[in-house]
Amino acid sequence: MIDQTTKPQPTFGVIGGGSWATAIVKILCETQECVGWYMRNTAAIEHITTENHNPNYLSSVEFNTDQLLMSDDINEIVACTQTIIFAIPSAFIESELQKITVSLKNKGFFSAIKGIVPQSNLIVGEHLNSRYQIPMDCIGVVTGPCHAEEVALERLSYLTIACMDSARAIQLSNAMSCAYIKCTTSDDIIGTEYAAMLKNIYALAAGIAHGLGYGDNFQSVLMSNAIREMKRYVKKVHHMKRNINGSAYLGDLLVTGYSLFSRNRMFGTMIGKGYTVKSTMMEMNMVAEGYYAVNSAYQLNENKGSKKAKTPIIDAVYNILYQGKSPKQVFKKLVDKLD
Repeated sequence: MIDQTTKPQPTFGVIGGGSWATAIVKILCETQECVGWYMRNTAAIEHITTENHNPNYLSSVEFNTDQLLMSDDINEIVACTQTIIFAIPSAFIESELQKITVSLKNKGFFSAIKGIVPQSNLIVGEHLNSRYQIPMDCIGVVTGPCHAEEVALERLSYLTIACMDSARAIQLSNAMSCAYIKCTTSDDIIGTEYAAMLKNIYALAAGIAHGLGYGDNFQSVLMSNAIREMKRYVKKVHHMKRNINGSAYLGDLLVTGYSLFSRNRMFGTMIGKGYTVKSTMMEMNMVAEGYYAVNSAYQLNENKGSKKAKTPIIDAVYNILYQGKSPKQVFKKLVDKLD
């Protein structure tokens, strides 16, 4: 534990030590006097405290450590902040939540996680509500289109802050708005979070296509079909009026499917080039959320039986990653299902 008791009380606490968590802390430091930051890696905390940057992720970002209240104890950060932002891989969120022993009453929880909690097969918001009885109006989502690497470079980026409680959404939107970040708010917490999860799967598909040698013409058709598939899927899980062509849906899909910063596209590219799932995971030092998401998304859809959405792209990625089928053969069949 690092003694930082002289720091002012932070409003926001960030949970996670990776690139997206680091980017969110950077953004909040533009407007906040102090930001709470929990990460498990004590050595990384000590390095940031002495060297002013995260040694493992976005190391070019320099922090004024007077603005940071850091701890390797999640309870310390949760207890001293009003709003907690989760920015860790979905596969690890439940193990972190189980560490929390302090009261969660009246606190806000925002997920910047683009995946499904494997222990429950739920998106993070639904998981917090069903497993920890946190009211839905205390839960929100932070979604893109926005890559951590471009935040580090202070390139103009856009975020959507979704919450059923508009006051909470506006509060976080104001805190994350700065010269290089523009924020909008939404009440579609379920739809935006599912879209953030699904776009990683479609980015895997784009990467596989690239690895197999498909060109830009096919990629445009793939992305066109992907946004329509996303619309069908999200409508099945949460029917409400939404513009699927908005930045939180189509915009986030496009940047994740096309950007060289996209770890999901990179993962898919390696699979398309012939790497096994195991060798791809060993090669990459960051989690590709789409790998875990496609299994959950596929199973959730299958469980709807006759009411399931038509999802040829999700099905194709699932068959390659979880059924061990040939990417070349699967995509040869997929191309006849697209239009």
